[in-house]
Amino acid sequence: MPESQFVIDEITAKDTWRIFRIMSELVEGFDSLSKIGPAVSIFGSKRCQPGDPEYQLAETLAFKLAESGFAVITGGGPGIMEAGNKGAKLAGGKSVGLNIKLPFEQGGNQYQTLSVDFRYFFLRKLMFIKYAMAFIILPGGFGTVDELFEALNLMQTDKIKRFPLYLVGSEFWGGLLDWLKETVVKRGLLYENELALIQVIDDPDELVRQITWCEKEKCYLSPEGIRAFYKGSENHDK
Repeated sequence: MPESQFVIDEITAKDTWRIFRIMSELVEGFDSLSKIGPAVSIFGSKRCQPGDPEYQLAETLAFKLAESGFAVITGGGPGIMEAGNKGAKLAGGKSVGLNIKLPFEQGGNQYQTLSVDFRYFFLRKLMFIKYAMAFIILPGGFGTVDELFEALNLMQTDKIKRFPLYLVGSEFWGGLLDWLKETVVKRGLLYENELALIQVIDDPDELVRQITWCEKEKCYLSPEGIRAFYKGSENHDK
């Protein structure tokens, strides 16, 4: 395997001009996404197939979000990302793909109405976070879990507002949540109230309803963050 395929190995003392490439990706991302309006980032596995329940669920979620006026942001690839873009496009909404250039992989899926290409993962992750007011995490592998904990860590440390973050697929995510509660919290490595940053919802209609309420009320501007959002959402039902 040639070393040249590893982006980190390309950044050397003799190659500081690469900083300008990073800057150009930042500028393109900011220019392309700054006017998309309220948006939701959907994360999930590229390995899901169109017939899989997770694929169909992602498509349904994206369709309903787009119908409600939200742009849908995905990683632009196959699987759940494709399903998210497909649902948003079928609803006539903004379907954003943040495509990453990887070896031995094809380009972005065909359902994007706005495509932005990235070479660097950290810049792509910045765009996922910066331009979304809610995060939906469907089943996935290393990349999905990385994006999940990136968002959680930024909210935990008050680097970004405490936006709604949903795990969709309670059976899939149950083991991870049990480990966080029974091992990480019990060892004092995480506070129990910090787990309130995570909510698990499997019902697409309820999830879209909560995100719509949150955007209308700007719940993420509350000093109490996500806890105020869920309290308000419960009161809204009464």
